[in-house]
Amino acid sequence: MEYSVKSGNPEKQRSACVVVGVFESRRLSSAAARIDEASGGFLTQLGRRGDMEGRLGQTLMLTNVPDTLCDRVLLVGCGREREFDDGAYRQAVAAMTNALHDSGAVEAVSYLPDLPVKARDNIWRVREAVQTVDSTLYRFDRLKSRKDTPRRPLRKLTLSVPSRRDLAPGERAAREGHAIAQGMGVARDLGNLPGNICTPTYLADQARELAEQYERLEVDILGPGEMEELGMGALLSVARGSRQEPRLIVMRYRGTDSDARPYALVGKGVTFDSGGISIKPAAAMDEMKFDMCGAASVFGTVKSVLELELPINVVGVVAATENMPDGNASKPGDIVTTASGQTVEILNTDAEGRLALCDALTYTERFNPETVIDIATLTGACIIALGHEAHAVLGNHHSLVSELMHAGRATADRCWELPLWDEYQEALNSNFADMANVGGRPAGTITAACFLSRFTKKQRWAHLDIAGTAWKSGDQKGATGRPVPLLTQYLIDRT
Repeated sequence: MEYSVKSGNPEKQRSACVVVGVFESRRLSSAAARIDEASGGFLTQLGRRGDMEGRLGQTLMLTNVPDTLCDRVLLVGCGREREFDDGAYRQAVAAMTNALHDSGAVEAVSYLPDLPVKARDNIWRVREAVQTVDSTLYRFDRLKSRKDTPRRPLRKLTLSVPSRRDLAPGERAAREGHAIAQGMGVARDLGNLPGNICTPTYLADQARELAEQYERLEVDILGPGEMEELGMGALLSVARGSRQEPRLIVMRYRGTDSDARPYALVGKGVTFDSGGISIKPAAAMDEMKFDMCGAASVFGTVKSVLELELPINVVGVVAATENMPDGNASKPGDIVTTASGQTVEILNTDAEGRLALCDALTYTERFNPETVIDIATLTGACIIALGHEAHAVLGNHHSLVSELMHAGRATADRCWELPLWDEYQEALNSNFADMANVGGRPAGTITAACFLSRFTKKQRWAHLDIAGTAWKSGDQKGATGRPVPLLTQYLIDRT
């Protein structure tokens, strides 16, 4: 898809389609009103006949609109104007995208970014429109023998800005939106792949391919031998039951001076999680291919950063492994030594993500990062606490947590802070090791973060638990690409 921005009156656009909004009840947006005036009240007459009420998501494609230069005019219902918020705007853009996709129009000019969204400026509306269009058009059909391809797919979308002085900021917004959308696409593709394809070795190969495409990216891959030498007993313990060898994937993006401290992203990459000896119930176990979505979000964010060529340094570290039951698998009661030298009693082998992450976090110290953010589908307790709307965020540095929450609000990819008080640490006490890997059912998301905090005391660190947000179930089953928007915005803000 090609995106551009322009300013100009809708009735004067020579295009296959011009898109304008209509609010309830039949209230024309400013762009729609201009077309109505130019056409001698053509849109008003349609409204009076009941063809377009303006309900949110409603669409009406018109041809031969008098005294306009475009082939078609698409009316998009936007609901009640006073309730037109972030979610309603995305619904309207998605409805526009689906209608254009089915229309055969290969290009269009959209005036939806001119609509007044509460507390959002035109720059946000342009960027969000690009992300929403790409997300709506996303299809994962690479493994289907027959693909549903449109007869004439939409190839170019031009987005309206109020005036010529808004062109440069608008172009930057479109570029940022497209880069974030590409990153989300990478994360969704990796998440949606089945575990028999997306193995730790496959993820390592994807990192190498990225490095071949972009000169600013360097990649190092560590195998079991290197992990053994580094004392990564926790990460290796997760992989013991699998025939797939683990990989520690390190992606280093250099966007500025080599001595500038990087921002580190650390992702949980459990490419399939059976639970190990503490095996999961069979129902919906297929969704455990999504247990590497933390790693996928690191890949996606690195992709976005590469596209934007941000003037900062970034390190992405992915702990990639399977968690499978086997005669050689870790058992409840086993004790392992981590790369930090601390020992862990494994009380539940299904709490494996933190074991993989703790060694990856220790490894990340060598880069002397400015901040460290780990991303993981870590706990089902997070879904109980926050549902499927917000990521949980916890950390040892208040400013970092606040910056992440700000980035989430800016992108509508929100997170919510949970406490990380010292009192919760007691739940991890063990009679036989420095700590246990689980702390019981109460406050499971918090005690999991407490575990990780013991490996990040030297760092400005935050933890994002994305167990409730990384994928959807049911008819819309699939990876969401979150929190790539939040992470990319956080890094944009650092510039």
